[in-house]
Amino acid sequence: MNRRPLFLISCLCFGFAFFYVPIISLIVFSFNKSRLATVWGGFSTQWYGKLLRNEQVLDAAMLSLRIALVSATLATILGAMAGIALARFQRFRGRTIFSGLVTAPLVMPEVITGISLLLLFIFMAEWIGWPGARGFTTVTIAHITFTMTYVTVVVQSRLSSMDLAIEEAAMDLGARPWQVLRDVTLPVIAPALLSGWLLAFTISLDDVVITSFTTGPGSTTLPILIWSKVRLGVTPDINALATVIITIVTVGVIIATLVMNRAERRRERDIQAALAQNHSS
Repeated sequence: MNRRPLFLISCLCFGFAFFYVPIISLIVFSFNKSRLATVWGGFSTQWYGKLLRNEQVLDAAMLSLRIALVSATLATILGAMAGIALARFQRFRGRTIFSGLVTAPLVMPEVITGISLLLLFIFMAEWIGWPGARGFTTVTIAHITFTMTYVTVVVQSRLSSMDLAIEEAAMDLGARPWQVLRDVTLPVIAPALLSGWLLAFTISLDDVVITSFTTGPGSTTLPILIWSKVRLGVTPDINALATVIITIVTVGVIIATLVMNRAERRRERDIQAALAQNHSS
């Protein structure tokens, strides 16, 4: 009788170890004094100091953050519009084609997406003279193209589980459609919007394949820089850089989780208060 729980616990522990032991070892060896990434030579923070003085890494990190911030924000706006259209307008001409075009990047190999965007930018540069060079703008457009799909899926799923009676009650009370969207729909799907933005930001910050097709000289993002360095061998400064990224992502996930939990509790309290008010009246 006890074998099954023991087996499940063992599988769970193995899964966590498989994912997190390499990350923990990376963090530990980022404080390695030795130049060899896999040979412990004593505790030291020298690689973090060298990392902060490396202008190439800092420039690549700032470029990646700028691209991720802009692309995640625009992808969230466009993805929210697409998700609302798919969830609220069940029948309109071209809905099937529109839904297929929106979700295509989810199943399309990144190599195909990168090549198609590269050919598009080359064609546009020849015919209209824009973009003159591949860099921040082309990478941002490419990231918006495939990250908005994830936002659309998240928003559409949240709207599918939303009670339509709330919006209908607001319209019965005299609210116009744009007021219902602003005062009712958007606050309800705010956690989904935040989740979609974080997902788009993370995917944009982490992308290598599509970025390698749409970037150009002088516009090296952080993942491309790390990939070029790792090809020559893992060094302690790479471990230090990865540790910094892990720390930032962990703090961001914790903050986002706290914000979404607080918003969800506030929404539940508002619903309970509204129900109590209706019963009392």
